[in-house]
Amino acid sequence: MSDPSGEKNQWDQFFQHLPTYTRSLLRVKVPVTIRLASTQTRLSQLMEMGPGSIIQFEKGCDERLTMEVGGFDIAEGEAVKIGDKFGLRVTQIVLPPERFQKIQRQVQDETS
Repeated sequence: MSDPSGEKNQWDQFFQHLPTYTRSLLRVKVPVTIRLASTQTRLSQLMEMGPGSIIQFEKGCDERLTMEVGGFDIAEGEAVKIGDKFGLRVTQIVLPPERFQKIQRQVQDETS
């Protein structure tokens, strides 16, 4: 297992080489959401819910959870127990989808 204080010193050295404005951006706190599962249901079913109601999802209990930041999926992982708290062990970083833009050739009008 790696030494956390050694890793912190490496990151501190790396950050010192960044411009000041970039270092200040790295201090910004962002909301992180761990998504267990999602589904769609009729509004009438939601109106009937009360204490003890159960919502069933298609996702299996052993499937990975998704880490979301700013509306974007950035990682997947598994639930872990840390004392009496819940945590996420990251197992995979999610790469952003490739975005291709159609390149249109500009055709000059040869009649002019």
